[in-house]
Amino acid sequence: MSADCHNHAWEAPANDPRYRRVLWIALVVNAVMFVIELSAGFSAGSASLLADAIDFAGDAANYGLSLWALTMATVWHSRTAIVKGTCMLVFGLFVLGKAIWLAYSGVVPEAEVMGAVAVLALMANVGVAILLYRYREGDANRQSVWLCTRNDAISNLAVIMAAIVVWLTGHGAADIAVALLMAGLAIHAGIKVLKLAGAELATETSENTANNHSH
Repeated sequence: MSADCHNHAWEAPANDPRYRRVLWIALVVNAVMFVIELSAGFSAGSASLLADAIDFAGDAANYGLSLWALTMATVWHSRTAIVKGTCMLVFGLFVLGKAIWLAYSGVVPEAEVMGAVAVLALMANVGVAILLYRYREGDANRQSVWLCTRNDAISNLAVIMAAIVVWLTGHGAADIAVALLMAGLAIHAGIKVLKLAGAELATETSENTANNHSH
């Protein structure tokens, strides 16, 4: 997804009960998976599972902010997206630092636990992605929701592959590599959302200034 995919041609109404219901489902799923992956990540000694757990927590907050934004004026949609984009960026930088630190510890994660939990997480994210697919276009607020879900599914596939590599090699390098990949995805998505939200705020400011001058 490139930055120029932003499209205003279709936008879900703010009071669309279907979109609101999807966000609530996504929030609950992500909150539950956060608890599961956090526990599994510590138990298995997996950097990628811990990173994914933090990502689930961030996404749960993301969906909660999106639900709040639906009740606010349009200008607050962009401002909320700035908060979410910043959180995604901070998460990516945190995971980057954590992965580098864990690379020196030499701990080999439990591949079986990594794989099993990653498959469960993938099923959860694919289900949410299917529900959110029709809402993938629109303002920065909705795009941030779609980007989070898309990135999660990609991350889950990467964790599954890392678990296979760890199981075959008995080395934890693949686990660290996936954590770095997840950090990169979060940083890229966070920057994109911030750019989209900034452009929207600039447009809204220009329109408000023009309207004030016309009066």
